[in-house]
Amino acid sequence: MNTATFSLTRNPFGRLVFTGADGEVHEAVAPVRAFPIGAPDEDIALVSAEGRELVWVSRLDELPPAVAALIREELESREFVPEIRRIRSVSSFACPSTWDVDTDRGDAKLVLKGEEDIRRLGRDRLLIADTHGIQYLVRDLTALDRISRKILDRFL
Repeated sequence: MNTATFSLTRNPFGRLVFTGADGEVHEAVAPVRAFPIGAPDEDIALVSAEGRELVWVSRLDELPPAVAALIREELESREFVPEIRRIRSVSSFACPSTWDVDTDRGDAKLVLKGEEDIRRLGRDRLLIADTHGIQYLVRDLTALDRISRKILDRFL
């Protein structure tokens, strides 16, 4: 992908505006990640309001910094996947159980219905779904403190 073939700006209403090499303008463009958990800064499509792919971005760091920043801002405003940094406590080691956790978005309490709501995404990555449908990410099990890892081991 040639990064000089398009430009990306924000209009006064806060929507992304894509201008292609041919000069065609598309408003309300949405970035869509192919692998939001495994490779969040790679393989991103910019899609028109009609759902048509306008451009494929292999890596965000290959784009001009201002364009990459706009894409990241838009993705962050639409996606809500808090990352668990520490598990302070659980109400019970039997399900359902209430977890008291520290996340990158602040303190949270989540209710785990069953062990099947904890999914492994590779060797050291987990996705935990609570009863409200919120997905919590554990990006790296090895980076968690010993107590958090011990609690997770009881559920895995």
